Amino acid sequence: MRSVQTDQAPLAVGPYSQGIRVGDWLYLSGQIGLDVGTGLLVAGGVEDQAHQVLKNLGGVLRSVGADYGHLVKTTLYLVDMGHFAQVNAIYAHYFAPPFPARTTVGVMALPKGGLIAMDGVAWLGERS
Repeated sequence: MRSVQTDQAPLAVGPYSQGIRVGDWLYLSGQIGLDVGTGLLVAGGVEDQAHQVLKNLGGVLRSVGADYGHLVKTTLYLVDMGHFAQVNAIYAHYFAPPFPARTTVGVMALPKGGLIAMDGVAWLGERS
């Protein structure tokens, strides 16, 4: 088991790793819409934050030589389930079939006032 840390995604805002690699599995910690350069939540609404969340997850994936196609499971956290359709449309731009399995959860609040967060599990072994 080893920690994955990269400057391609925001630094962790607490005592956790951006990811943990165990063999051919990568467990990605939840990302909110923090700008990598400033460490602040991106300006704009849920759509801007959704793009940033996915870019942040992509940065962690790239740091181990992977991409969105390696994700097998994601969990999406929304403060307002009324944003589901908007976020779903953005999500679809980052993935191709076969899409990862996904759970979407409505939550009361997220760190730093974020509107969306996402975590994931990636398989880094051979893809058939």
